[in-house]
Parts: sequence; structure tokens; C-alpha cells
Amino acid sequence: MIKDKIKHLRQLTTIRKSFKKNKKIVVFTNGCFDLLHYGHVKYLEAAKDKGDILIVGINSDKSLKGIKGLKRPIICQKDRAAIIAALESVDYVVIFDTPTPLTLIKQLKPDVLAKGADWKVKDIVGAKIAKQYGGKIIRIKVVGRYSSTKLIGTIVKKYRSAKTDTKAT
Repeated sequence: MIKDKIKHLRQLTTIRKSFKKNKKIVVFTNGCFDLLHYGHVKYLEAAKDKGDILIVGINSDKSLKGIKGLKRPIICQKDRAAIIAALESVDYVVIFDTPTPLTLIKQLKPDVLAKGADWKVKDIVGAKIAKQYGGKIIRIKVVGRYSSTKLIGTIVKKYRSAKTDTKAT
């Protein structure tokens, strides 16, 4: 069930110990995921392919607002977490309230830290720490030019002009 995949950090820390004991490779990635799109889905599938367990950190509403601006999020953290948890490729979701997932990475010590190839390794939060404990940093090829911000812009533009359109959709 979806709700069983959404955990608090302390729960995941305990679960992580059993994965380590059972030699499961844990992959961690993070994002805002405010309006899930095809690029997100393909990215998460590719991240899952790098290990046995995929944990996804999701910025809280407060954190997302600080990153993306006062009009965001479009979708609340609870719903974004449930949407990501519903994906087959995702094993666990954790919401974090800070601007970056550094605390999660320090505590979970994933075997693989994944980010999009649009990120330089030196800019990936937690990369230095992951390298110190022997974790791998992987950059996943970005599929297409998908962007939640661009998607929101397209929606606003289309529906702003649609105010005068009386046809039902």
C-alpha cells in the first residue's frame, strides 16, 4: 500500500540497518516533484535500476516554497509523497523540511546517491559525504526537456487565454 511506503527518517534509519545486514544496495535521490511528469517517472526508474531499494526524499511544502517561490507548491507534500510512493520503482518516500537532503544522506548512508546528469558532481548535495563512507555518486541521463516549472507556465498561459473560450473540455 502507498501509505506503507511513506516513512519518517527515524523509521527509515531502522529499516536501512536491515538492508545493510542483508546486503541490499540502497539508492537515494530527492526532488520537489511538484507536478509529476514523464521525465520524473523515467528518472526514478533509472535510479531504481542502480540498486535494490530506492528511497526518494521529497521537499516539504515549506522547503519547496523556499526553493521555488511563494506560489508553490501546487500539490501539497502529503499528496506529492503519495503520488511518488504509488510508482512501482519507488520503495520508500521520506519528506524533509530543510532546503537540502543532507541530513537524510548523513543518516541513511545510501550505497548510491543519484541525481540528474544536469547536475555537476561537485554540486550534488551529500556527494562528499557519500564518497567518504564509500558510497557511489551517479548522474542519470535526463529524458527530454521536461520541467514542472515549464509545465506550470504552459498551463497558466493556456488557461489564461481560455477564459474567453466557452467550449467545454
